[in-house]
Amino acid sequence: MRYLLECEVVENDEVAPEQFRMRINAPELSRTAVAGQFCMLQVAEGLSPFLRRPMCFERIQRDHVSILYKAEGEGTRLLSKMRPGTTLGVQGPLGNGFPIDDSFERHIIVSGGIGVATFPALAEALVRKCDVAPEVILAARSKHLILCADEFRELGCKVYIATDDGSAGEKLFASQMLEKLRPNPSCRVYVCGPMIMMKTTSDVAMAAGADCVVSLEAQMACGDGACLGCVVESKSEKEGEKMVRVCLDGPVFDTTVIDWAAHNMAYDR
Repeated sequence: MRYLLECEVVENDEVAPEQFRMRINAPELSRTAVAGQFCMLQVAEGLSPFLRRPMCFERIQRDHVSILYKAEGEGTRLLSKMRPGTTLGVQGPLGNGFPIDDSFERHIIVSGGIGVATFPALAEALVRKCDVAPEVILAARSKHLILCADEFRELGCKVYIATDDGSAGEKLFASQMLEKLRPNPSCRVYVCGPMIMMKTTSDVAMAAGADCVVSLEAQMACGDGACLGCVVESKSEKEGEKMVRVCLDGPVFDTTVIDWAAHNMAYDR
């Protein structure tokens, strides 16, 4: 069930340079949302900016949800200035969440940068429903951008850190760290981050015979599939299925659905 709600900001703290965690009092959302879904937040009153901003659920708790976001544009910078007690419009929950399947022996989460924002809720769901703590790869450009490591460890997750500059963990890309963990056909890999990172990491998972799902990010206006602003190309040859909508068909997809070659990816990660 989707809601259009007025919710109160409980916390909104900077947890790393230009990275913020907002906790929202939203009992209607917390009762129905699942890991991998998202909401659309109204960041200002009036017409500027007019569009809501899509945000995945970092954690889903009793009466509250939290989001983790990077303040890098007009909308998210306005969001970062909201103080506790502020009321904001929230539309959600939206999209399809992560598949939860206890038939897999291993679950490996692979995040790149702020892509980690969707995974604490997933880790909690896997612990609760599958009685297994996933292995977690946190990849970022430098140690200052590694987020949620302590939260994952508190859930019993083994955490592996990879940084581009070697300032924390190992000097590796996310895909290289996944190779070191030796995924296999009894494993499901969950990936979110920059497009090239998701593509190369998915390649490693698929080459090992592992199941792999990705959570895509895209600019969107409506959140319910009407505007077609968030479409990405799929591998389907069927009429009407070549383009998939991140907001409605996703944001979580089996990696084999996405036509990775159709996306312009400038550098390897």
